[in-house]
Amino acid sequence: MSPVQRAQEQRRVELFATERRVKIYLAGPLFTSAEQEWNRQLAGMLRAYDHEIWLPQAFKPEPNTSENIFKKDLEGLDWCHAVVANMDGPDPDSGTAWECSWGRSYKRPVFAYRTDFRNITDTFAPFNLMLYHSVTKYVECILASPAEVARRLNMAFSDYAFGR
Repeated sequence: MSPVQRAQEQRRVELFATERRVKIYLAGPLFTSAEQEWNRQLAGMLRAYDHEIWLPQAFKPEPNTSENIFKKDLEGLDWCHAVVANMDGPDPDSGTAWECSWGRSYKRPVFAYRTDFRNITDTFAPFNLMLYHSVTKYVECILASPAEVARRLNMAFSDYAFGR
């Protein structure tokens, strides 16, 4: 990490310590109406706990190209205190997996949750073992509503010592 990046990271930690609100990058699939509606509802519930949310589906860069989408998502990841990642599905979304890896690489805590009740074939973890062991905190939310997922995530945030 460069001196500039270190200073930016320190400032991000100091701001969180005084504000007590988490700037969240909400990672998850967003390719169906149902996925986008889930994301909107979860973002709203997290905002009710006074957290700030970067919801990638809400940002449509102009022109709307894959490169500009990638750059906009990086902007959100740079901005956040933490990544919250949806691990639903037989195998978590590949873009979400990348965003989790980015979070871990850039020292952002990654909070993963799963509402999907289907068992996966991996007997060592509730989802892909490489992802499972790279997240900061896994919050089990099987069949939980967006409000319940937000409540459990908020509890996990308060248990985590951001910058302390």
